[in-house]
Parts: sequence; C-alpha cells; structure tokens
Amino acid sequence: MTQTVMCRKYQQELEALPFPPLPGKKGQEIQATVSKRAWEEWQALQTRLINEKHLNMLDPEARAYLMEQLERFLDNRDTDQAEGYVPPSN
Repeated sequence: MTQTVMCRKYQQELEALPFPPLPGKKGQEIQATVSKRAWEEWQALQTRLINEKHLNMLDPEARAYLMEQLERFLDNRDTDQAEGYVPPSN
C-alpha cells in the first residue's frame, strides 16, 4: 500500500515521497509535508532555473536562492521562471 501525505502545496492527501529528498531536518520536514507529485514538479522547475540562470551549485548564494524558490513554490507563491520557457502542450 502506498504511503500518503497531506501535501503542503496541493492541500490534499497525495502519494508521499519514499525517502527524505534532502539531508537533515529539512529533508524530513519535506518528506512529511510534500507529495511526490509536488516534489517532482519542483525538481523540473529547479532544473530549468539552474540551467537558464547558469547557477553554480557550489555557490552558497545559488543554493540559498533555490531554497527560497522552493519555499515560494511549496507555498503557492510566485516563483522565478526560466525566461523563454514554453511548457509542452498537451
């Protein structure tokens, strides 16, 4: 049986992450409050931001920027978007 979690982003019970996506307390908090669906959507946005903005993940400022964008994404607030990105049409 699949574990579920009350997703912070979607405000409904959805499939949970199988393990913490980040180390430490923050990863445990995300696993307990963020669905697999929301995390996968965040990973896609994060990848676009890293690529488009040429972020160096060794730079503490770039990592802080992504954590800020993560919080905004999970709280359903506006996030930065990759310029020129056009989502695939269904």
